Amino acid sequence: MRYKEMVEGVFLERPNRFVARVLVDGMEVSCHVKNTGRCRELLIPGVQVWLQRENASNRKTAYSLIAVKKGDLLVNMDSQAPNRVAYEWIARKIKPDFICREKRYGNSRFDLYIEKEGKKCYIEVKGVTLEKDGVALFPDAPTLRGVKHIRELIACKREGFDACVLFVIQLKGVHLFRPNAETQQEFREALAEAKDAGVKIAAYDCLVTVDGLQIDQPVAVEI
Repeated sequence: MRYKEMVEGVFLERPNRFVARVLVDGMEVSCHVKNTGRCRELLIPGVQVWLQRENASNRKTAYSLIAVKKGDLLVNMDSQAPNRVAYEWIARKIKPDFICREKRYGNSRFDLYIEKEGKKCYIEVKGVTLEKDGVALFPDAPTLRGVKHIRELIACKREGFDACVLFVIQLKGVHLFRPNAETQQEFREALAEAKDAGVKIAAYDCLVTVDGLQIDQPVAVEI
């Protein structure tokens, strides 16, 4: 996927989950943070960031925060991007007979649903921005919704559907993915239960540029 009208800036502060203040061409601007996670290891005053200029007249801010430099790494922070790049990647790589977004099952709405050669598969996509010493971790904050989705995927599998959790790591430079048990042990336990039930657990890193994101290579998963 590609972004348009990107501008470079310097992160100043994040007054709340949804808004950041950034210095652009010597002027302080407010921008929408497209990620409600904590992101404390990313949004540090003085770091280099990239914003997308928005043209919608009904917006409160003229920019959206898309990417941030973390040391030598470029991290895409857009929490809406993983679903889109997963859709593009699956359509190109797997070439399903049918693919759609936001497919309802039980009390959940899964990110993707595909059919190929008679098999039906529900897919939940999770974007990952937290990295420590080359290990990608999810979640960076407790997520009851995430645990609920994992439980529902187990139910899907038991009813005869295929089911998958796809972790889209929004950076390069990692060699391993782990559930972040330190932040939420319940999520790790749910993911382990899902694996035992036959739900596929997959993680892929991404090629990240200041104006683009694309799924690239598989990353080993350790639960």
